[in-house]
Amino acid sequence: MLTQRRFVIGAALIGAAVSYLVYGGIRTTSMYYFELGEFLAQRDAHVGEALRVKGWVRHGSMRWDARTSELAFELARQDDSEPVPVAYRGILPDMFSEGREVVVEGRYQDGALTARQIMTSCPSKYEPAKAPS
Repeated sequence: MLTQRRFVIGAALIGAAVSYLVYGGIRTTSMYYFELGEFLAQRDAHVGEALRVKGWVRHGSMRWDARTSELAFELARQDDSEPVPVAYRGILPDMFSEGREVVVEGRYQDGALTARQIMTSCPSKYEPAKAPS
């Protein structure tokens, strides 16, 4: 009887610990994901929240300071319209350049995104070459 009670208590503690770890993991990694158009339509509703926004690096907006590892650019639509300022401090992401599609993970406050992470997408290596006109 005592052994069975210890087993039940031990199993309950292990189950509670696993549940807590799963909940904590989901809570820290879950965040809103927006295409830029969706974000622009409802950005005021998400001030201060952790979110991910996908858009393009606006041509002519990138400023990188290698000395301080600070990157500033504007996230815009593919046609460079409706820009949103982005500030980031850290290692310059691989293949980051103007006109490239990126996903910015961070917070929106004071009319700008403060990025915690920037992810770039790489172009497909298997797209056929365009025929000369």
